[in-house]
Amino acid sequence: MPVPSPVTVRVPAKVNLHLGVGPRRPDGYHDLQTVFQALSIYDEVTAYPAPGLTVMVKGQDADEVPVDSTNLALRAAALLAERTGVDAAARIGIRKEIPVAGGMAGGSADAAAALVACDALWGTGLSRAQLAELAAELGSDVPFCLQGGCALGTGRGQVLTPVLARGSFHWVVAIAATGLSTPEVYAEIDRRRGPGAEATPPDEVLAALRLGDAKRLGAALHNDLEPAAIGLRPALRATLDAGRELGALGAMVSGSGPTCVFLARSHAAAIRIAAALTAEAVCKTTRVAEGPVPGPRVG
Repeated sequence: MPVPSPVTVRVPAKVNLHLGVGPRRPDGYHDLQTVFQALSIYDEVTAYPAPGLTVMVKGQDADEVPVDSTNLALRAAALLAERTGVDAAARIGIRKEIPVAGGMAGGSADAAAALVACDALWGTGLSRAQLAELAAELGSDVPFCLQGGCALGTGRGQVLTPVLARGSFHWVVAIAATGLSTPEVYAEIDRRRGPGAEATPPDEVLAALRLGDAKRLGAALHNDLEPAAIGLRPALRATLDAGRELGALGAMVSGSGPTCVFLARSHAAAIRIAAALTAEAVCKTTRVAEGPVPGPRVG
């Protein structure tokens, strides 16, 4: 029989335009009300025919990504093989552009891409709905990373409802020199708030997206985790202040941080803000992106 050809999947980063965090649940997760948007910063995941199941990582901060059984893309491939009864035989190659431990779901994106790539490589023929069920077992952000676009996330973030978003939005992504631990950030918000805190609702963000109103969206951006992230990494405050002073319509920490994101009026304004943030040395580097964009695609 012919050897299958490698399958490459391009998968976008995500930003939480709104992240409302409720109380900690008995299972250790938090109830969330969040609005996801996929951004045009991409990892590439390639599934190669190979004996056994291994992973290799190249690109930005590749040395910070585990290549053992804790790697989320590797776990995704193993789960797909287990549930479909095929041999777990592939070499998973990841080329990183999404910040590592940066609050933009880089690991979850790679897991979603690995599901799509290995499904194609192994010919398991699962529907996106079936892949989404596996994605939800792997992590709270993985189902959205499989879907892309814009969506409202509830539960622990894995229950998705598509969201209407008119037009495109222009973003500056300010990447910090070192990552933040998501569990540590959630532990810090629990310590600061105590039990019983309710998630902030996303009504203003949803209205701004429906209208395609960038100014209104900038004013509505919200992240309940931001005070906790700044508490653990005080330098983030200077990054956010710098972006606002440069004319960003809105600024916030992305997810659990430490990446900060800024909404700009236009692509040209985003380029100007990104260059100025880099010159002011308030972050390691910057990227310009647009959203929303589609989810993972083969080829």
